[in-house]
Amino acid sequence: MEFNKKTVRTVALAAFAVLGGYWCLQNLSPIGKTLQALLSLASPFLLGCAIAFILNVPMRAVERHLGSDGKRLAKLRRPVAFMLTLALVAGVLALAGLVVVPNLGEAASSVAEQAQSFFTQLPEKLAELEARLPELQMALASLEVDWTSLSNKALEMLQSLGKTLVNSGVGGVLSGVSIVGSVVSGVSTFVIGLVFAIYLLLQKEKLGGQVRQCLYALLPERVADRVLEIAALSNRTFSSFLSGQCLEAVILGTMFAVSMAIFRMPYALLVGVLIALTALIPIVGAFIGCGVGALLILLVNPIQALLFIVLFLVLQQVEGNLIYPHVVGSSVGLPSIWVLAAVTVGGKLMGIIGMLLFIPLCSVLYALFRQYVKDRLSGKKISPAKLRPSKPLPHKAAEKHPHTGGGGKPPRT
Repeated sequence: MEFNKKTVRTVALAAFAVLGGYWCLQNLSPIGKTLQALLSLASPFLLGCAIAFILNVPMRAVERHLGSDGKRLAKLRRPVAFMLTLALVAGVLALAGLVVVPNLGEAASSVAEQAQSFFTQLPEKLAELEARLPELQMALASLEVDWTSLSNKALEMLQSLGKTLVNSGVGGVLSGVSIVGSVVSGVSTFVIGLVFAIYLLLQKEKLGGQVRQCLYALLPERVADRVLEIAALSNRTFSSFLSGQCLEAVILGTMFAVSMAIFRMPYALLVGVLIALTALIPIVGAFIGCGVGALLILLVNPIQALLFIVLFLVLQQVEGNLIYPHVVGSSVGLPSIWVLAAVTVGGKLMGIIGMLLFIPLCSVLYALFRQYVKDRLSGKKISPAKLRPSKPLPHKAAEKHPHTGGGGKPPRT
């Protein structure tokens, strides 16, 4: 091996990489705490990036429809588009609240009426129990029970329960202070993230230009081009996934609202809105809405609650096998089987956030790998006929084929 400047640098980098990996393995706990602290510091800005990315999808569509005639209108187009986007999002949330809150109040009043009816009938139930009390006394007398040991055990349980309550009282005060601190921290993080998102949305071209300058200044031109290409692909994929997921949620909520109205089930509009909101979580979100809807209908009519579960299973099969793979899968360019795989793996690793993240992430990886395979095949100049899937032989031809063991003659040896 020739020891020139390039070889020495490669060997030195490899040695530093090995030493660095060994040091990281020996100090996993401090590294984990440091990363956690850095993530906590960066969480408002990460939240701001997420808010900006979500709001940028409808804001971009609104901005396109505002036109660009005149310099004065061009300067006002971005703020106007941002304000219209905020108004649109706030209007959707307010409309959902107007549907959900009154119906939940009606459900709560129904529960209160049923509880009042239960307590009204309680004296009659107690009278029936008292009438059967002699029979219960005779049954207890026939049992051989050591009442002294039972009373001692009950006394010990009460003493331990008292100690637990005292300790939990002190701990409850401390946990209450911790909860207040967590709420204040969460609100401040959201406010900082929202302000950062507003800045990103209003200055996105300027920030994009600065990022491009840094990439071309710090990286080779070919690498910078590839990074920007992957970033553009990721942006298109994530935007398409967000649009497809929202469209799928609206379709599923409408299906439930219309179907429940046809079968005259209670809370049709409320359950439809709840399922539309929970369906934003891929694949499993609708099951959460099903649980809430079944509980609400159960308070009114248990038979209709069972019918609602059957209706949910039917519509879920239609949505899972037809609507979701074609709406969301096609929007991100990912085949249906990989959509299901991405949701499963993402949910196992990162929960709900993983489900939302892994579909567009897998779509980006799928597109990059597909292009890599095409480039490799074109470089090898393989015949297109070899890449086509082989067709199965017809039934009669398979019977005459000598290797199938059918009616054909055995091969000569």
